[in-house]
Amino acid sequence: MTWAGPAPAAVVIDLDDTLYPQAAYLYGAARAVGRAGAAAGLDPVRLGRAVRRQLVAGSDRGGTIDRALTAYGLPPAEAAALVPALVAAFTGYRPRRLPLFPGAAAALAALSAHYPVACLTDGNPVIQRAKLCATGLSEAFTAVVITDELGGRATRKPHPAGLREAASLLGTDPGALVMIGDRPGKDVAVAAALGARSIRVRTGEYAHVPDDPPATAVVPDLIAAAALLLGDGTP
Repeated sequence: MTWAGPAPAAVVIDLDDTLYPQAAYLYGAARAVGRAGAAAGLDPVRLGRAVRRQLVAGSDRGGTIDRALTAYGLPPAEAAALVPALVAAFTGYRPRRLPLFPGAAAALAALSAHYPVACLTDGNPVIQRAKLCATGLSEAFTAVVITDELGGRATRKPHPAGLREAASLLGTDPGALVMIGDRPGKDVAVAAALGARSIRVRTGEYAHVPDDPPATAVVPDLIAAAALLLGDGTP
C-alpha cells in the first residue's frame, strides 16, 4: 500500500488503544476500585472482577461502578452509598507505567522527525494526562489536546472541536491533517467531519468493528501507519 495524494502538513494521533493497550490501564483501575471496596467490607478480588467485566462490555460507557455493584449483588441503597468513594478510586488511579504497543515508540519518533505531531484524546483530563505520563510519551508531542477540556463529554470525538484545536496548535488547516486512530466512529469520523484524511489502526478493543465510516487507509498498527506516511517501509 502507498499513500495517495500530498503529504500531510501535520499528524494527529489518538492515545487509548492506538499507542498502548487500554486494557492495561483498565485492569489496574479495576484493582484500585477493588481495594477501595475492601474498606467497606467488600471482597476486593470479586469487586475488581465485577468492574473489569463491565469495562470489557464497553469501556467508554457511563455507570461502570453502578453496574458492577449491582452485579456484585449489593442492594441499591447500599450500592449508592459506596459509589462516590469507588468512583474516586477509579479516577484517582495513577499507573506508574503503561506498556506501549510493540514498535509504537519508534513509529512515533519517526513521524515526529518528519511532521509536527499532536495527541488527541477523549476522557477525564486528570486520567488522560496520567495515562500519557505512564506511557512515557508526555514530551513526544508538539501538542496534546484532551477534548473534555474543551467542553466536557459533549466535545468528545467525533465532535470536531478537538481536531480543530489540534490543527490550530499545529499551525495548519484541519483539512491538511492526517488523523491516526483505532475507532472508525470517533477517529475516522472526526477527520471526515473536517475534510482531513485518516488512517485506521486495527489495535485494541475496537480492532474488529466495521470500517464505518471508511478511513483513507486501514493498517494493522502504528508501525504500518508511520511506514505508509513516510513511504520508506518500516520506520
